[in-house]
Amino acid sequence: MSQVLQNIKKQASLLSKRIVLPEGEDKRVVAAAAQAAKEKLASVILLGSIAEIEKNNPDADLTGVTVIDPVTNDKTDEYAAILFEARKGKINKKTGLPEYADIAAAKAGILKDYTMYAALMLKAGDADGLVSGACHSTANTLRPGLQVIKTAPGIKTVSSSFVMIAPDCGNKYLPDGVAVFADCAINIEPDAQQIADIAISSAETAKTIAGIEPRVAMLSFSTKGSGNDDKYFKSVPKMQEATRLAKEAAPDLILDGEFQFDAAVAPEVGKLKAPGSTVAGNANVFIFPNINAGNIGYKIAQRFGGFLALGPICQGFAKPINDLSRGCSTEDVIAVIAITALQAK
Repeated sequence: MSQVLQNIKKQASLLSKRIVLPEGEDKRVVAAAAQAAKEKLASVILLGSIAEIEKNNPDADLTGVTVIDPVTNDKTDEYAAILFEARKGKINKKTGLPEYADIAAAKAGILKDYTMYAALMLKAGDADGLVSGACHSTANTLRPGLQVIKTAPGIKTVSSSFVMIAPDCGNKYLPDGVAVFADCAINIEPDAQQIADIAISSAETAKTIAGIEPRVAMLSFSTKGSGNDDKYFKSVPKMQEATRLAKEAAPDLILDGEFQFDAAVAPEVGKLKAPGSTVAGNANVFIFPNINAGNIGYKIAQRFGGFLALGPICQGFAKPINDLSRGCSTEDVIAVIAITALQAK
């Protein structure tokens, strides 16, 4: 286990945050809940029928795990009322009818969608964070958050980042051995305002999860106007505008751009291409212009550079919600539980 992940787990164990896992039907999630409780990474809440969970996981020791069955929980009606109020007036695009005709309809809905149920627990203050996605799509995981949790104050964009941990041999450009890459998984072609939001959220992830003081580089194929693509995609002006907006919204944040990657990480290149910049040649948070660049970039670092990629970590929600890969391992789920605990205020 990397030192960074060990630190994440250690810090999470000090917080006693309540993390809800709505996928009690998944054996990996049940095993992760048991192990996370054993390591005291969080106060773990698992949704599902206790009889079914025990039947399907006879070897799981759920000591310390709180199992809640939405069908019998005495707070289910309260959650249904919260959902009905939150979605009042919203129309189902397929039927043209209200999403929920009444509280009874909302209740029927959450008894079919435990991720929404878990999001309502967050909304009601009965949990501090939510981890889902082992057997549900990203859309099914994030939609409840967008509908009832909403975004954090000052942030309009939900995004994702990866905490990139250098191999044991280290990396000469990262003295701390860790960096943050964003957005690599959610926003396909973000506009300037969205990229500014992603930058601010990623800086918070760098502090909260990676444990580093963020120095944010807004990336491009251009450094300080050296390139231009006005004739084609206008991506350089977009990153320049995103840099301006992010600085305006977070004036105390160490952030600059636009930079080519070498100008962002290599001191000798940064001095040459962006003299006087506090970020050039010294960056540890990297904001990509679109998902193509971000996804390719983190996978190159992962495969060619030997970096461990923790994520995607969801950012921008008012309360932490994280999406698992459907190919996740039990160890992956445990790590995300710890990360989510650190995100919880």
